[in-house]
Amino acid sequence: MAGDPHPDAPQPDAAAVRAEAVTIVEVGPRDGLQNEREILSTADKVALIARLAGFGATRIEVASFVNPRRVPQMADAEEVIAALPPRAARGYSAIGLCLNLRGVERALATLALPNGGLDEAGCVLVATDSFGIRNQGQTIADGIAANREMLKAAKAGGLLPQVTISAAFGCPFEGEVPPGRVVALAEAMAEAGAAEIALADTIGVAVPAQVTDLVGRVREAVGAVPLRIHLHDTRGLAPANAWAAFEAGVRVFDSALGGLGGCPFAPRATGNVATEELVYLFERSGVATGLSLEEAIAANHWFAGIMGRPLPSRVGRAGDFVAQKEAA
Repeated sequence: MAGDPHPDAPQPDAAAVRAEAVTIVEVGPRDGLQNEREILSTADKVALIARLAGFGATRIEVASFVNPRRVPQMADAEEVIAALPPRAARGYSAIGLCLNLRGVERALATLALPNGGLDEAGCVLVATDSFGIRNQGQTIADGIAANREMLKAAKAGGLLPQVTISAAFGCPFEGEVPPGRVVALAEAMAEAGAAEIALADTIGVAVPAQVTDLVGRVREAVGAVPLRIHLHDTRGLAPANAWAAFEAGVRVFDSALGGLGGCPFAPRATGNVATEELVYLFERSGVATGLSLEEAIAANHWFAGIMGRPLPSRVGRAGDFVAQKEAA
C-alpha cells in the first residue's frame, strides 16, 4: 500500500521509543497463597521469596497479619519474616499486610528481630461496607478511622506506611462502586499520611476505560502521592488494564508469580495478574521492569512442582517469544 514502510526497512527500537521504567511489587507469597487450601511450609515460603528476589523483585509482600483461623495459610507470618536475610543484605523491601491496628503492631514488632524485620506496612481500606464487614469487620467509616491510626503508627514506628483501596473497581456484594467514593477515600488516605496508594481490582471486574478514568481522577485528587495498581485476572483483562494504568501515569504494579491468588472473602475472584505476563507486556513494549523473564518463568516451573500443579500464567506456559524465535 502506498506510503507503507518497506518490510526490510529498519524498525524503531521499542526501548528507544519508551525509555521508561516500572516497579513490580511481587505479592505471590501473600496474596498468591492466602486462598490455597493446602498449607505450605515456612521453608517453602521462604524459598519462594528467595526465588522472587533472585529474578529481580525489589519489593515483595512476604506475609499478612491476619487471624489464623480465618486465613490459615498466613499463620506463620512471623516465622517467615524471621527467616528472611538481614534487611541490609536482602536487596528488596519486605512488606507485611495489615488489616487493623493489631496487624501494624505485629509488623512493628518484627523490627526487633535479628534480621531487622519488615520495611513496609501495607494497610487496607475497603471501598464498600458489605465487603469491608466480611473482609475485616469494618464499614467504610470504620476503615477510614482505623487506617488513619494504622498509617500514623506505622510511620512513627519506622515502617513505610502505604495503603490499598480494595474493591475500588467493583464489589462482589454491592456491584458498581462510585468513582467519586474511591476518589474521596484516596484523598482521606493521602491526608492521613499514606506514602503510596494502591487501587485494587480485587475481584477482576475492571475494563481499561474504567482504569483510565479512575486513575486519572485519583491522580488529580492526591497530587504527588504515588499510585500503585493491584489487578486480578478473573475475566482475562488484567494485562490490558495494566497497560491502561501505565498510560494513565501509574508506574508501580502488583503481581503474583504464576498468576496465583484470590481473596477468601470474595466469591469467584481468581488469581492476580501474573508477574511473567507483566514482565512480558512491559519489556516487549520498551518499558524496563528490572526483572528477568527467563528466570521468572523458571521460578514458575519450580513453584509448580511445590504446588503439585501447573500455575495459571499463560506466559509461564507459552514462554518468551523472543527466546523461542532465537531457538528456532
